[in-house]
Amino acid sequence: MTIEYDYCIVGGGIVGVATALALVTRFPGAGVVLVEKEAELGRHQTGHNSGVIHSGIYYAPGSLKAKLCAEGERRTKEFCRENAIAFEERGKLIVATSPVEEQRLDALADRAKLNNIATEALTKDSIAEREPNISGTKALFVPAAAIVDYLEVLARMADTFVARGGTLLLNSAVHRLAEDTEAVRVQLGDRAFRAKKLIACAGLQSDRLARLAGLKPTHQIVPFRGEYYRLRPERAGLCNAMIYPVPDPDLPFLGIHLTPMIDGRLTVGPNAVLGFSREGYSKFSFSIPDVATYATFPGFWRTIAANFKSGVTEMMDSVFKQRYLRACQKYCPSLEIDDLQPMSAGIRAQAVAADGSLIHDFLFLESARQLHVCNAPSPAATSAMPIADMIVDRLQAAA
Repeated sequence: MTIEYDYCIVGGGIVGVATALALVTRFPGAGVVLVEKEAELGRHQTGHNSGVIHSGIYYAPGSLKAKLCAEGERRTKEFCRENAIAFEERGKLIVATSPVEEQRLDALADRAKLNNIATEALTKDSIAEREPNISGTKALFVPAAAIVDYLEVLARMADTFVARGGTLLLNSAVHRLAEDTEAVRVQLGDRAFRAKKLIACAGLQSDRLARLAGLKPTHQIVPFRGEYYRLRPERAGLCNAMIYPVPDPDLPFLGIHLTPMIDGRLTVGPNAVLGFSREGYSKFSFSIPDVATYATFPGFWRTIAANFKSGVTEMMDSVFKQRYLRACQKYCPSLEIDDLQPMSAGIRAQAVAADGSLIHDFLFLESARQLHVCNAPSPAATSAMPIADMIVDRLQAAA
């Protein structure tokens, strides 16, 4: 079989599509194919996020995540302007409600300075002036944070990719990967082709695809459900900015926040509870193979042991809506139980190491002709374009 493509990208989320676009942009005339198992692009993590263009305030100064997020914020907005995609710089208000949180907020303000992120410190009174429905003792306002519909960004990237000569294959699950000295054979059911290089950006299935390719990951993807509520339409004007709690450094996720959406809705969430299905978005989804996969992984049980208390809290908040409400009322006391309306959940592909630690950095597995992105840490949507450039740089360096 002759080699049909120079590059094959597996995975039609925003990182995969951005990588495909980066390849046809950097190498005009190259044969690039993007393979996605679903009937549409962005069906999983990209299509179930909170739609925030982040500024990178949380990340260690000088870290790769901080640099990629800062560049990603700028480039995402630039891409939106060039393509007439609506986005709004609502800003992010990080609200402290206790002396301990005030200390953490001060540390966050220092980190913002080191990351060259503009912020504004707010007192209790100035919080009330800016956001009358929000209660806090102190806050930090990050004006650059914005909201957007990432599915619209993704669709425009895909259109540009195809317009520049790329090939898009939907409904195309990868059943087998076989690498030789010249190429990788990609089996899609009864179809197959060869590509000189394969890049996998498979998100929730990234560890499985790596094993299918003959690589030996020592980590495993564990799904965490992020459960959201939307507020009743008459409460959509409750706040103008995104409202975030001060993150607890002992917890792996940012906490429940209020987020205006670009379509006019106001959402609250997400929490972070263990998922029982990698791609089951309804509340009681359960996949025996998915659960069996992580239940037989020793690192999973070490993670559970290390995060047992917070895990129980998150699970209780999931089961009891009143508890979820109380977490929101901490900084928005006027919320009532009837304000919380059902909304689709998201599922985060959390890479867990064999020692039980949660992997928050980039994780790649490579062979001579394959590069598997096994972890692209949050906020991957914001940082998708610079992440894609980093992936292409890595391919060039290995050539």
